[in-house]
Amino acid sequence: MIAFRTLGAAAAALFFTITAPAVADEFILLQSTTSTQNSGLYDHLLPQFEEKTGIQVRVVAVGTGQAIKNAGNCDGDLLLVHAKQAEEAFVREGGGKARHDVMYNDFVLVGPASDPTGVRDEEKVAPALRKIAQDGAAFVSRGDDSGTHKKELSLWGRTGVDPAASSGAWYRETGSGMGATLNVAIGMEAYVLTDRATWISFGNRAGHDILLEGDPALFNQYGVVTIDPAHCPNIKQKSSQLFVDWLLGPDGQAAIAGFRLEGEQLFHPNAKNGDS
Repeated sequence: MIAFRTLGAAAAALFFTITAPAVADEFILLQSTTSTQNSGLYDHLLPQFEEKTGIQVRVVAVGTGQAIKNAGNCDGDLLLVHAKQAEEAFVREGGGKARHDVMYNDFVLVGPASDPTGVRDEEKVAPALRKIAQDGAAFVSRGDDSGTHKKELSLWGRTGVDPAASSGAWYRETGSGMGATLNVAIGMEAYVLTDRATWISFGNRAGHDILLEGDPALFNQYGVVTIDPAHCPNIKQKSSQLFVDWLLGPDGQAAIAGFRLEGEQLFHPNAKNGDS
């Protein structure tokens, strides 16, 4: 009987060691793009992770370019953004240790419901943007080196049009986040590129609709990047890795899939083994 109780206590101790987080960190700092924050995704995800591990995730939501710079300056323990080439460059140049696909959604081209340029008539984004430029119709850009801005510039690159040559005329740059940029576009009755999640969660849509969607060129991949401790020795590496493992694992992926707004799924999980 005594031996049985001893064995039971040992087994219980082993179970606790395996399941309880072997870290003492109370929180980690996540450098993040704004769309994941503004859409409400983190309000849905992070309490589930904290309940499981006891670790808070505190979010700094800025444009992707700024988030990568902040991570490079060691002002964060982890990075979650949506500009894959820039993320891979960050890893390649020694700031990041590893990058993983997490989820995706898409960008949409939004404009006045009257659509004076006829964007709705196009199936592909490049000819739609070319029409906007040819007509000199107002287009509002974030102009802030965010993931959305990087995508927008890559799309203009398909058109043969240099929008910067018309900066201050039909092409306006806000240097601001997506919400502020949408407000400017709506005030100017202008066209604008936005991620779908931000548009769905945006309250001030007066007179504007999604005019073009579904072009594969509008695909929007999100990635999570661990920071290289050789570059930033003081990062909370163990706690950050716990969050990455949860986010890429079945619980985190199911939580992403379960996040909906107005009945619509905003992000689609696509973590996989062996990504960069």
